[in-house]
Amino acid sequence: MEKSKIDLKAEQQSSIETPRYKYSLAAKFFFFSMDLLAGKKDTLPKAKLLEILASIPYRAWEVRHYTKQTRKYKELTRVRDYQEVIDWSRDAQDNEYMHLLVIHQKMVEDGMKDTWYLSAFMRFFIVLSYVIIAKITAFFSQKGAYLFNAEFENHAELVYANMVKDNPEWENQPMNNEFVKKYYIEVENWADVFRRIALDERDHMNHSFFLAGKTELIHKYDGMPELH
Repeated sequence: MEKSKIDLKAEQQSSIETPRYKYSLAAKFFFFSMDLLAGKKDTLPKAKLLEILASIPYRAWEVRHYTKQTRKYKELTRVRDYQEVIDWSRDAQDNEYMHLLVIHQKMVEDGMKDTWYLSAFMRFFIVLSYVIIAKITAFFSQKGAYLFNAEFENHAELVYANMVKDNPEWENQPMNNEFVKKYYIEVENWADVFRRIALDERDHMNHSFFLAGKTELIHKYDGMPELH
């Protein structure tokens, strides 16, 4: 099923109505810190910050599993398993980076400037902190890293679903951005663009749960990509 054929409104409502995954203390502290920094209201600059961070774990896992492949090159079954994580990590980080570009395009269209916490100085320390968190978590427990990422993506899914709800004017804003239409999705309005981003985050969450062996927590929907 193509991205544009999924009932995005129905999935947005499902995102809002589905009970949240029970977050760990570490995730709760992380989200609390984000709210202190960027405010509790879900905004485009706050979503931009989330996307700047979102690709970091995937890059860390890609490098980590390449290292594992080198160490275990004689064990082809493991090598294939590691390659699946590498392939997914590449796709996921590319997708998260695309979200960042899409958000920036919307902010430019709206004449919205970056807030103080998106300055180069602040980004450096925020990104560095998350890189350290991602690497340490994966070092001690790859399963724990997948679960923490699932929490992050679950949170991000709700951020986008709520942003669409809180900005009803997006329903009537035609999506004429050529970059977004060519490289991300071609839909009629900006509301559907962000509904699709919310669903991407659910896909990342689902895959993280799958890799962590928590398949009972996967949030299924018609048209979801196959997990493997």
